[in-house]
Amino acid sequence: MTIIDSLRIAWTALRSNLLRSILTTLGIVIGVASVIILVAVGSGARSEVEKQIASLGSNMLVVFSGSSRVMGRAAGAGTDLPLAESDLAAIRDKIQGVVAISGQLNGSGPVVNGSANWTTTLSGVHPDYTTVRDWPVVSGRDISMQEMRASAKVAVLGQSVAKQLFQGDDPVGAIIRVKNTPFQVIGVLASKGPSSFGRDQDDLVLLPMTTARGQIVGKSQVQADQVGQLYIKFEDGTDLKDAQEDIETLLRQRRRVEPGGDDNFSVRNLAEFMKARTEVLSTMTYLLAATSAISLIVGGIGIMNIMLVSVTERTREIGLRMAVGGRHGDIMRQFLVEAVTLCLIGGFIGIALGVGAAVVVANAAQWPVLISPSVIALAMAAAAGTGVVFGYFPARRAANLNPIEALRSE
Repeated sequence: MTIIDSLRIAWTALRSNLLRSILTTLGIVIGVASVIILVAVGSGARSEVEKQIASLGSNMLVVFSGSSRVMGRAAGAGTDLPLAESDLAAIRDKIQGVVAISGQLNGSGPVVNGSANWTTTLSGVHPDYTTVRDWPVVSGRDISMQEMRASAKVAVLGQSVAKQLFQGDDPVGAIIRVKNTPFQVIGVLASKGPSSFGRDQDDLVLLPMTTARGQIVGKSQVQADQVGQLYIKFEDGTDLKDAQEDIETLLRQRRRVEPGGDDNFSVRNLAEFMKARTEVLSTMTYLLAATSAISLIVGGIGIMNIMLVSVTERTREIGLRMAVGGRHGDIMRQFLVEAVTLCLIGGFIGIALGVGAAVVVANAAQWPVLISPSVIALAMAAAAGTGVVFGYFPARRAANLNPIEALRSE
């Protein structure tokens, strides 16, 4: 008896008990659908995290001024003594492996071009800012050191601001008004997309640090040359943990932090933070995988149960097949094929439900999903494997029946 013959017999047997067959496959359907959803959502989440890590910039540390305390309560990051130009210079000159360093002093306000008006983030930066952030200028040019020293009124626009103010036209060379002060647009940044917190990173205007500090954002009363937060890019191969410790030691000395006292600044590796999020997502994926495995096991038990019932119901049929020359292997193959066919039908239904559910999740939650052919192949292999494992015992029991006793069965 060939495989084709076994498939035809299996299909006839399953169709004769259609409702029972469908109900039996529910465990397989749920298990396969769970596999599709968890792999699609997990892969999409990892891809998004990797994209966000890349958008932060590679080999980079960020330094924030700390939070001051009022009656034991923290007033928030940046409320303590601000970081200054001298801190930037000390890190650049004394910490090994620094490739580029820039401050980012943020404010907000309206930006106007003709009748177009847009409120956005106004960031004072140093000329190395785009290098540190791996954020190229795609049109025009970057801010120069001479322009920063001269407090020039020039601006580099993010993609979102350029679209709002110029509606697709080239803004380079145009004059815009930033808080009623005229600035010349000298460049447009490449698109970065949303941050890990959902903020549009392209919704900003870059200004020379001295210009922003003196005319747009304003000076701190306690630190006239504040630079906001510091972004520091290191050479490839630099151990960021060692670099972080060196920066912390240097800033403790400069900011006169007492031994054992709380730091009034913080040094963060944002890529490590994002990787920690990836690990959390991976843990959740493992938990969902365990749930899917349990569903497949439950479905497999259901398959084995119904196949045992089928063997009991078809004992006389099995005896007849043996009497006309059916061999041990033929009987076993017949019932194995029937179990695998039942699981594959559940697998196809589960794939359809899983893909549909993944698409719904992507549209409703704005969560990225990735469905690859390998995932579908994995799900079908799991379904087929379940059929083989849980169909083996009923098939073996059918093949080991005594032909004479089977023929006597009613």
